[in-house]
Amino acid sequence: MTVALSSVVPSAVAPSAKSLSTVELSASDRAESWHEAVSHTFVPMTVELLEDEPAAGTIVSHQLGPVRISRVQAGPQVVTRSRRLIAADDRSTLILSVQEHGTAFKEQDGRETVVRPGQFSLSDSSRAFRKAITEEFAFTSFHFPRAELDVRESDLRALTATAFCTTGGSAALVMSYLAGMARQAPSLSDTVGRRAAATALDLLAMLVDDRTGNARPRGQHTEATLERVKDHILRNLRDPDLTPAVIAEANHMSVRYLHKLFQNEGVSVGGWIRAQRLERCSRDLLRPLAEEVGVSGIGRRWGFANSSHFSRAFRAAYGVTPRDWQTEGGARAA
Repeated sequence: MTVALSSVVPSAVAPSAKSLSTVELSASDRAESWHEAVSHTFVPMTVELLEDEPAAGTIVSHQLGPVRISRVQAGPQVVTRSRRLIAADDRSTLILSVQEHGTAFKEQDGRETVVRPGQFSLSDSSRAFRKAITEEFAFTSFHFPRAELDVRESDLRALTATAFCTTGGSAALVMSYLAGMARQAPSLSDTVGRRAAATALDLLAMLVDDRTGNARPRGQHTEATLERVKDHILRNLRDPDLTPAVIAEANHMSVRYLHKLFQNEGVSVGGWIRAQRLERCSRDLLRPLAEEVGVSGIGRRWGFANSSHFSRAFRAAYGVTPRDWQTEGGARAA
């Protein structure tokens, strides 16, 4: 018998939470429904329950920006993310799991580890892994989109299936923040939740860098990436639809990482684009072209679709309107 997820959602949860449970199902119906609940919450996986009459399982999740927090309680089981499942659904998600009760046995990237209560570990859904828990358990997981995490692939591979002790150092700092984030998740607004998620991603990147000996950002790589992005922007500067999302997609990175590249230079993505456009407008306003197309035409030529917005932005940058700049052009050129 197949039970749809919607039929196993209890009502006794916070309004912002999503809950999946097999509590009200008979033992014979739980296996298939639990498999569906696990795959829906995480990524497609096979689930083998290790009891003849499976215990009930519950998953309660909250979404904070790009990060999902899920608390899982269930009985003994083995979950496997196979190459076949990855080929069918290649979502790349980093899963950080904090073990609360029960001991987990994890395998990935050629390593095996034991994760005991109070420890946490990492799994990457883009590669095969296996997790076995032979007793009743509870853990809280944090699902991070891999594209949002600014770390090298080789560094991340070095830390999957590793048990992180949280008694000190960077792991303790990450654990302390994530625990507080999970506790407060039901009461956080969308705006605050997104900022909390961004901080969590920064802390996780710090942990990876710390454990792999890369405490400082990859300077040369970052500079080269920034120059490549700037070149892309300049080649598309006339496009009024040139937004951070469009730029990030074209350069195969997350919007968050794009913003971080420019923040290192003390400017926003939008601010840099606007400055480049205004500089070109200021030059063109002093050329014969301006007489042909007009002030508004110069603005449109460089991506300012709205003439009022162009005038305000120009005045804020140069202290005069575009028309005054054009009129006084001879004196300014001198």
